[in-house]
This record gives sequence, C-alpha cells and structure tokens, in this order.
Amino acid sequence: QVRVSESGGGLVQAGGSLRLSCVASGGTLSSLSMGWFRQAPGTEREFVAAMSWSGSTTLYSDSAQGRFTISRADAKNTVYLQMNSLKPEDTAVYYCAADGVVTGTDLHVYHEYEYWGQGTQVTVSS
Repeated sequence: QVRVSESGGGLVQAGGSLRLSCVASGGTLSSLSMGWFRQAPGTEREFVAAMSWSGSTTLYSDSAQGRFTISRADAKNTVYLQMNSLKPEDTAVYYCAADGVVTGTDLHVYHEYEYWGQGTQVTVSS
C-alpha cells in the first residue's frame, strides 16, 4: 500500500517562497507518477504540477508555469514543489498524489491518481 505525506506549508508574504515536500512509502518514485494539486475553500481541486514515473515528463498548470518547479530525490523517495513569487491567490490546501499507472496527457487529471496525502496549508498574505 502506497502512502504519501506532505509537509512544508505555512504562512508567507506575497512574493515569497515555500518548498513543499512529499514523502512516498510503500512504493518507489521510479514506479510512481507524482502530482501536486490544490484546493481553496469553495473551489474544486485543481492541478498544479506533476512528474511522470520515469521523470521524463513534467507538467504545470498555467498559473504555476514559470513560478513553481517540481522535482524529486529518488534516494529519499521524496518529491518537492518549489514555489516562488507566491501570490495571495496561491492560498490553498496543497495535496500530493501518486499513481502507478497515470502518465502523459493524464497527469493533470486528479481522479487518475489513487493515493493522496492529507494536505498541507499554504497561506500567502498580501
């Protein structure tokens, strides 16, 4: 059974940076595609960034492109989301997701992911 757990959220001023971490257990990153999603109150869960199991494909939402970077450290079984130039509209609960099958053009589709973390709150003040 794969489990993922996020950390690294917090309160930051607009223009600041945060790095979220997601540790996967019960599986190895080389066999898991990993995604980051977020959900603000009263909104649907939205895609932020993802990396395929091979590491050859990374995908970003339009809002994340150029500001956020997804990366992974296989030795630590950890995926990161480096978030720079944060804006108040980035405020949300950020979720890490993993799946052994999803890849390619489906990396942004949240219901393709089987395993989810509990989420970590990111709050960006203006």
